[in-house]
Amino acid sequence: MTGPDPVSLWHRLVDTCVLLDGFHALKHAVRFGAEVPVAVAVDRGAALALAEELAPDVRDTLDALLTQVPESAYASLVPRPHPTGVAALAVRPSRAAHLEKLAHTPRTAPVVVLDNPRNLGNAGAVIRLAAGFGATGVVTTGTLDPWHPTVVRGGAGLHFATAVERLTVAELPAGPVFALDPEGDDIRGVKLPDDAVLAFGSERSGLSPELRARAGHLVALPMRPQVSSYNLATSVAMTLYHWSLGGA
Repeated sequence: MTGPDPVSLWHRLVDTCVLLDGFHALKHAVRFGAEVPVAVAVDRGAALALAEELAPDVRDTLDALLTQVPESAYASLVPRPHPTGVAALAVRPSRAAHLEKLAHTPRTAPVVVLDNPRNLGNAGAVIRLAAGFGATGVVTTGTLDPWHPTVVRGGAGLHFATAVERLTVAELPAGPVFALDPEGDDIRGVKLPDDAVLAFGSERSGLSPELRARAGHLVALPMRPQVSSYNLATSVAMTLYHWSLGGA
């Protein structure tokens, strides 16, 4: 393939782009319209064979994007080499476009809010879930960057399938706020509307006072006595599944 040296191009863009770590992250990003200025593979043929098997819809696009590089060059570009030997850089979507999508009404699917999350991997798993359920977006409050490379890795590139942004509680999109809380009403008796804002507290301290004050409804997931909590991603999955059923 001809064109600029991919390693030099990578170094020019790495500070302003999103790292797509592995074949599946690249596959999903391409599938959902990401702009990918550079993509590399240790074994280009193996990567395209994987695409042929698992993602034939993006195989031709990956054929045009991927450049083979020596394993040593690939390892120098990524902090933790992926088993597929594939990596790419993508242009981060416009914040303005995401804010417009989050604010647009009427919504046909909820917005998921992670209130001051702490674990990067958990945040990535939630974004992957939200994309799978077709949620309008995932918003984080607090200091965690939802576009951190570890979060993107955990989300398997599905950041590009939904609107992912960090906001303050005061900036949350309009809509009835349903916050998960052990003292809330059993979620099995509650109908979650399509325009709901579904809020989940941090893994350590639960809901912040600001988010709790914003909530119009506190709901609780069914849980056996003496079990302290569910994993954050599990809680989001159970809540989105209940919403998807469409009834109380």
